[in-house]
Amino acid sequence: MRPSDIELLTVPGPPALRGDLLLAGVTRPDPVRNTYRGGLRRIGLDGAEAPWTYGERDRAPAISPDGRWVAFLRATGDSAPQLHVMPATGGDAKRLTALPLGVDAPVWAPDSRRIAFTARVPEPGRYGTPDADGRTVGADEEPPRRITRLDYRVDDLGFLADRPQRLFAFDAVAALAEAEPPELTPLTDDRTDVEHPAWTPDGERIIVVAPRDWGVEETEHRDLYAIPAAGGEPVLLVRTHGNAAKPVVTADGVLHYLGAEFTGFHIEARNTGLWSAVLPGDGGPARPVRLTEAESVDCDPAAGKPVPFGGEVLVAVRHRGAVELRAVPRNADTATLDELRLVAGRRGAIRSFAADGETIVAVLATPETAGEVVLIADGEERVLTDYSAPLRAKGIRPVEELTTSSADGYPVHGWVVLPEGDGPHPVLLLVHGGPFAAYDWGLFDEAQMYASAGYAVVLGNPRGSAGYGESHGRAIVQALGTVDVDDVLALLDAALARPDFDTDRVGVMGGSYGGFMTSWLAAHHGERFRAAWSERAVNAWDSFAGSSDIGWMFADSYVGDDSEVQRRTSPLSYAEKIEIPFAVVHSEQDWRCPLEQAQRMFVALRRGGTDAELLVFPGEGHELTRSGQPRHRLQRFEAVLDWWSRRL
Repeated sequence: MRPSDIELLTVPGPPALRGDLLLAGVTRPDPVRNTYRGGLRRIGLDGAEAPWTYGERDRAPAISPDGRWVAFLRATGDSAPQLHVMPATGGDAKRLTALPLGVDAPVWAPDSRRIAFTARVPEPGRYGTPDADGRTVGADEEPPRRITRLDYRVDDLGFLADRPQRLFAFDAVAALAEAEPPELTPLTDDRTDVEHPAWTPDGERIIVVAPRDWGVEETEHRDLYAIPAAGGEPVLLVRTHGNAAKPVVTADGVLHYLGAEFTGFHIEARNTGLWSAVLPGDGGPARPVRLTEAESVDCDPAAGKPVPFGGEVLVAVRHRGAVELRAVPRNADTATLDELRLVAGRRGAIRSFAADGETIVAVLATPETAGEVVLIADGEERVLTDYSAPLRAKGIRPVEELTTSSADGYPVHGWVVLPEGDGPHPVLLLVHGGPFAAYDWGLFDEAQMYASAGYAVVLGNPRGSAGYGESHGRAIVQALGTVDVDDVLALLDAALARPDFDTDRVGVMGGSYGGFMTSWLAAHHGERFRAAWSERAVNAWDSFAGSSDIGWMFADSYVGDDSEVQRRTSPLSYAEKIEIPFAVVHSEQDWRCPLEQAQRMFVALRRGGTDAELLVFPGEGHELTRSGQPRHRLQRFEAVLDWWSRRL
């Protein structure tokens, strides 16, 4: 891969399946237009594939239970995504919403007429809406925001209290006969955000996830509430043991959801499990039961909601660098990973999945693909699409698994991505963010880009990462820069034992927590590296605690509130020890690790005489490398390769 090849990264979104109708929204970056483009594709279970819609940005298909209608989101130009509905037999799509900030993914009611969704509703006079006097002003002319809470904003979205996320539901089929989109009234008030709507089997209520006590004060706890579909007050349905996400209800009234277990704000490095509860009558909240063990099973909410499948429930589970599709018996009692049937995803990464009847489909990424739609039957995975063929034509570098032992004998797992030729190759050690995240078996555009340019790339999941047991993830809570450092250096040593890797030309790079680790390694083990590239990093915990959108609770969780401990755990405190060339890279609108984290480090390095450069991307947030403007992603890759060509 070369930087310009990011336009070939065509990736299918979550599939929708009903009978033999299988749809997926397919998206690719377009650096020329500086946007993401794509439409819905129909994928035959026999492997045939064709366009289903022709919009600029169509995604999130949902097929009605009776199979007659397809709802989806469409965005055009600079407009926000709006709900559209079309016949499942094909034809024209009709726009059914006109909300100023767009809408989220649609969810059909059991009657195949009504649709529920959530949408952010702005205060009058904000975000381009008219105020009480009918005036519309620009963002810089809006009145000041009065903020009384710590959880008032989030990276890549912005401020929250002035545009709460509310629940809507309406008769979409009836609206198809109207000339204009209907006027919609939210079913929930503006006191808190709600998300992840799911209908009850009788269609009388909509279940949502909301902050505990309806968000009366800051909390990381999330509970499940029932909202009457005809309107009414929310009713507490399940008080969780921590949080909840992606609820789904079976036909016999059993609620399943994904959730982690914790107290207070100590959400860090907790495995997400599958839970169930019987929908209560009038007797009060239901008592949830955890079906999967906390230590060994870590469900991935990013891959989608649980899917009931006969006497089992399908979930995606992170496991040793894979994201596997596993089947949990509905009567399970804290089942361990070994007790869950493996459905698909060995040495791969399930990105999303769906099922209908006895048919299971999934989007599966592998070392050679960024994601393909696969049909899963009788233990076999049959690939239905080939969106990554253009990438393979450009050249995909091979990935080899790497295992070793850390300084204390602890097992460490990772990979090397090999460049072409006999070597010896310069080496790049990459450290992922999180820290409770993981590199996986799916094609990683960054590693491929660097390996194609001639670098051997070392990737690993040190202690602190997800998918290796909850104790593995919690090993660095209040202990950053300890065994995680030992683990990544052990992986690097194991890789450098290869004769085709050049031990004298080694660089280190990473973003977010990986940027923290890059700064830390450069200060404490700088003799191991020729240069460093630290991106969107946490460099100083004292200011991070107050400036980051999550700093008010994340810093205490991972480091503690003692100012001296925060100082000792901050790479900025050791900037004078960094002598190798150092790139400080950041996004101007990053609210997760704010720009001041980069500025303080850059100034300290330059004042100390270090050969340091600062690269700032305008208008981007923390997610630049994954979902930033395609043109900026391309420019970033070019800057990375330029840096390493000069330093290695």
